[in-house]
Amino acid sequence: MWRRGRSPNTTMELLFVVTLLWSEALCGSPSVQIGGLFPRGADQEYSAFRVGMVQFGMADFRLTPHIDNLEVANSFAVTNCFCSQFSRGVYAIFGFYDKKSVNTITSFCETLHVSFITPSFPAEGMNQFVLQMRPDIKGPLVSLVEYYKWEKFAYLYDSDRGLSTLQVILDTAAEKKWVVTAINVGNLKDERKDEAYRSLFQDLEIRKERRIILDCEQDKVRDIMEQVITIGRHVKGYHYIIANLGFVDGDLSKIQYGGANVSGFQIVDFDDPVVAKFDQRWEALEEKEYPGADIRIRYTSALTYDAVHVMTEAFRFLHKQRIDMSRRGNSGDCLANPAVPWAQGVEIERALKQVRVDGLTGNIQFDQYGKRINYSVTVMELKNSGPVKIGYWNEVDKMVVTKSDLYPNDTMGMENKTVIVSTILEAPYVMLKKNSELFQDNDRYEGYCVDLAAEIAKHCGIRYQLRIVGDGKYGARDAETKIWNGMVGELVYGKADIAVAPLTITLVREEVIDFSKPFMSLGISIMIKKPQKSKPGVFSFLDPLAYEIWMCIVFAYIGVSVVLFLVSRFSPYEWTLEEPEDGAMPLTTESTNEFGIFNSLWFSLGAFMRQGCDISPRSLSGRIVGGVWWFFTLIIISSYTANLAAFLTVERMVSPIESAEDLAKQSEICYGTLDSGSTKEFFRRSKIALFDKMWQYMKSAEPSVFVKKTSEGVLRVRKSKGKYAYLLESTMNEYIEQRKPCDTMKVGGNLDSKGYGIATPKGSPLRNAVNLAVLKLNEQGLLDKLKNKWWYDKGECGSGGGESKEKTSALSLSNVAGVFYILVGGLGLAMMVALVEFCYKSRAEAKKMKVAANTLSSPQHTGNYTHTLSSPQHAPNFNVLSPSHQPNYATYKEGYNVYGIESVKI
Repeated sequence: MWRRGRSPNTTMELLFVVTLLWSEALCGSPSVQIGGLFPRGADQEYSAFRVGMVQFGMADFRLTPHIDNLEVANSFAVTNCFCSQFSRGVYAIFGFYDKKSVNTITSFCETLHVSFITPSFPAEGMNQFVLQMRPDIKGPLVSLVEYYKWEKFAYLYDSDRGLSTLQVILDTAAEKKWVVTAINVGNLKDERKDEAYRSLFQDLEIRKERRIILDCEQDKVRDIMEQVITIGRHVKGYHYIIANLGFVDGDLSKIQYGGANVSGFQIVDFDDPVVAKFDQRWEALEEKEYPGADIRIRYTSALTYDAVHVMTEAFRFLHKQRIDMSRRGNSGDCLANPAVPWAQGVEIERALKQVRVDGLTGNIQFDQYGKRINYSVTVMELKNSGPVKIGYWNEVDKMVVTKSDLYPNDTMGMENKTVIVSTILEAPYVMLKKNSELFQDNDRYEGYCVDLAAEIAKHCGIRYQLRIVGDGKYGARDAETKIWNGMVGELVYGKADIAVAPLTITLVREEVIDFSKPFMSLGISIMIKKPQKSKPGVFSFLDPLAYEIWMCIVFAYIGVSVVLFLVSRFSPYEWTLEEPEDGAMPLTTESTNEFGIFNSLWFSLGAFMRQGCDISPRSLSGRIVGGVWWFFTLIIISSYTANLAAFLTVERMVSPIESAEDLAKQSEICYGTLDSGSTKEFFRRSKIALFDKMWQYMKSAEPSVFVKKTSEGVLRVRKSKGKYAYLLESTMNEYIEQRKPCDTMKVGGNLDSKGYGIATPKGSPLRNAVNLAVLKLNEQGLLDKLKNKWWYDKGECGSGGGESKEKTSALSLSNVAGVFYILVGGLGLAMMVALVEFCYKSRAEAKKMKVAANTLSSPQHTGNYTHTLSSPQHAPNFNVLSPSHQPNYATYKEGYNVYGIESVKI
């Protein structure tokens, strides 16, 4: 760009002072006026023009230029400048044009017979007074497509360069039955070009177009290749041909390691001695005086330099031939009507076309139409080591391959190269040693991936250097810019050769980089703060069986007792006569039944408590009831006993959540993931309703639930007092669970299944070797040993293994306090019941004695009662009591029997 705010014309005129002063120092040597039309921004081309003026000027002859700077796309500006140059009496004009101004310039040249020398793209048609310094690329391009045996490809062209090359490609395609998809990229607006390029390559991907020709100028090629690198999916397996003559002019470093095959043409051979000598002088120029001299000369600048050489040789020849080139009359007015052509214009045109010189662009020779002939173009391919010559093209031999290589991007051996291994500081994969400042390079780190990288390097026979990723991210693609960050970005953009880290294998990553076989399997898990251990309740001995089971047991107990009572009443085998002692006569002829309602309850309770009872059923039906009840109690008591030990001796923790479903259906506990990671990508892309619901919550949560680093997420879990859950890979969750302060835990199962892999750029020669190394390490069991070493052998929270084990301890009083409460309560209840029984019995006996006293005092019963009392030896006469007293006696006896005590004889 023009510097210090000066206008382009003023700047060029000031810069030309050096040339003018040098020319005046040549002792008045004859000079030829020539014009120069340079577009804005062509700093290097103008510097090359000035260098050529100085280089080819002689003591006996010199060129005097008149320079104009303009916008070549503006036809009015081109007309104004051309007429201005013509009015100054120039003999020829050097300059540039584009699609919009080419017809204006060629029309003026044909009308006024003024020769125009240009390095711009070859104009269509036969233009007698236009000399094309740039060779035609149609022949080399068709030959290269035939060499690669392409039969289907996309052709991206810039319409500003004309359509002649496209026409030749389409004609050849029709002849050879090629399938060509032609796309015009010349009309894209600058403000939306990035979006347009991304859309274009998405369409090419849908069409499965992996072979692409870029027929554009270098700046547009640069824009397209930047989008290819940014998108990252159109590299591996793609082949690009850059259809211009400056293959090495563009910056191909970013795509150099991406795995894409890139071919092109180079008109300037920097290995040529003439070019090498000029290159040394060019690098020695001061950039302030010669803008653009700080970088290697571009092919358009080389064509400009050669154009000065051609004009100098032509006018020197005319000068030696003493041809009159004076301007007369109104020949200085380009707009005269009718137009007056310059009489000597034809002589100058012929002299220019007869020039034959060797320049920076090789042999320079023109045909009768001003087009380059007998030129040679170098064919280039991009390797990991940089651009490499594979052959050349000329009009006689056509395509000549000097270095056969059917696989253009095959890489060279890695034995003598230090491989850059990208990784990330993440415990226990990669950690700094305690005294890391005392060590250098790889010795500063330790961890699972450090050991794994050493083993892989040993199997692959390579030297390597660990390098921590700059942004501390694993790798994700920005939704707007489509640029990859993290370790994936370093691989895509050629900053690293391999990534050994806990890098999850995903589809979007696999599209831009290659993964090895998984060296570790895992899944997304939930980390929460470990809840406080619950204190055992007073009735914790009831915990082995659920509340519902205890209720069913109570109802079963009551139901069995009632059924036993009923079947005992219905069965005649349960009714018996009481047998008196010592062969005495029975006091009554009525039958008795031992299984009253209270005795049935007592029998069932004794059987349930495994203590038995002093009565048992006599009937078959009663024994069936007793048998099934005994079987029932056997199973229940055995199950209870089996669980009781575990419930009383294991300290348990009550977790507020147990699964992802619990997380999703509550709002009290927040949950989030690592930003720019595969876990976040999993939820964002998931179509499962549960995970989509969780993603909608995480995306809209305020404050943000995403964290930049795993350590930040773990710290948030520990400080949240149970109000934050962190979603991360299960392996990292298990590791942190084994680290002090031992206050986190993994809950639930894994939400998905995936694996960690070692990543390499697309097309890397390390891919197969790394893949085989991982398989070998897995078969040898070394991967499992490494995991045990860094997860559990160095654990700080006791023995691990992936699951949180509960701690067994001795029983405390709080574990069995309920049993003592029941014992004390039962004893207290027994004392109260005994007191009630005593009071009740005493009251009943008092009433009975009072009734008996009243009976004895009555006259009608005095004799009998006295006789009975006075004659105890006549016991049988006891039956002379009135029958009305016998039922009372039986009732009393039965009522007393319900407590399990034998009847008392009166």
